[in-house]
Amino acid sequence: MSIDKSLEPGDLPVQEPEILQKRSRKRNITIFVVVCLLNVGLLVLLWTQLMTPRETHSPTHSPDDPSLVGEVSSPLIGKSAPNFTLPTLSSTEAQVSLADLKGKAVVLNFWASWCQPCQQEAAFLQQTWTRIQSQKVVMLGIDTPESSQNALNFIHQYGLTYTNVKDTVQGSTGLDYGTTGQPETFFIDRNGIVVARWIGPLTEAGMRGELAKLQVTLK
Repeated sequence: MSIDKSLEPGDLPVQEPEILQKRSRKRNITIFVVVCLLNVGLLVLLWTQLMTPRETHSPTHSPDDPSLVGEVSSPLIGKSAPNFTLPTLSSTEAQVSLADLKGKAVVLNFWASWCQPCQQEAAFLQQTWTRIQSQKVVMLGIDTPESSQNALNFIHQYGLTYTNVKDTVQGSTGLDYGTTGQPETFFIDRNGIVVARWIGPLTEAGMRGELAKLQVTLK
């Protein structure tokens, strides 16, 4: 077998760098294309997230925001109202237990003396109480944790004659009911089932509609 002596030995390795360079270019092009595709994919994903409407959540109750006043949903609606036993504000010896009120409709109002919407609502609640108390219904106020003297001053100032009790120091009753502000009112039927929740000051139309669920007429 003969060897082509016209090909110099030094010429053989010259092709190897060229081959490596071509392979390197192909690899770089491939990497570039992959990176571009990834960037495009990320941009598309970002654009999709920006254009997709966010899931709406129930707003946190702010007594100062009139847009949040009215009937709202509650996980308690259709379920038994959480029981509690709390001392009355008129006497630390007397106590009120929700379980003892079964068989009567209950309007349960959470309030605080420093709460301006509560101050706006107080006279209306008292007026409502005088119009419904003959219908086997109980109106019960729960004062959020604060000075008992401040709460009593509030009761005297607005002439509240319906029963008011004070929540625990930790505000556990308000937590059990999921309150997020004051005032909030829960309507509980004669079987002890929560039928409605209202946040913010009650209006006459609102009170009338919620009382109707309790088969109570606002005369």
